[in-house]
Amino acid sequence: MALIIPVLFIFVFAFAAMRKVNVYKSFTAGIKDGFDFTLSLLPCLAAIFMMCELFEVSGLADMFTRLLAPVFGFLGIPEQLTKLVLIKPFSGSGSLAYLNEIIKGYGADSYVARCACVCFGSSETVFYISAVYFAGVKVKKLAMPIFCVLTATFISTIIACLICRVM
Repeated sequence: MALIIPVLFIFVFAFAAMRKVNVYKSFTAGIKDGFDFTLSLLPCLAAIFMMCELFEVSGLADMFTRLLAPVFGFLGIPEQLTKLVLIKPFSGSGSLAYLNEIIKGYGADSYVARCACVCFGSSETVFYISAVYFAGVKVKKLAMPIFCVLTATFISTIIACLICRVM
């Protein structure tokens, strides 16, 4: 198992030598393309990070939490998870911090903490990933893919809480 990387390294260089490919030149060209791609992503990432911070600092996160908590409770999602469900599509680190608060407040083996862990692990930072992938392929129409992913995330949250209740 420890030899996988060295063997792969030797294989790539041997294959390149057989094909008469200048490995160093190809490597530096790849780095240049990667650097250009990273620079093209910076505006999208800056917008996402600012949006996340504004969502939290402006009080919108707390307002939506208060408004949606009863709806979430009706759908079988513990009301304590409302903020986690709202923050996760925007910020992985912010939702991880809130997950930590839930675990400390309710205990690791509580129903709320188990639901929070499953919801956290089974969802993604939708807006960050969308910014990175769609900017990379230069897709302009994002409304429908983001709507579909957010809907799937919400349905998976409901099902995750149902499974945690049964188990």
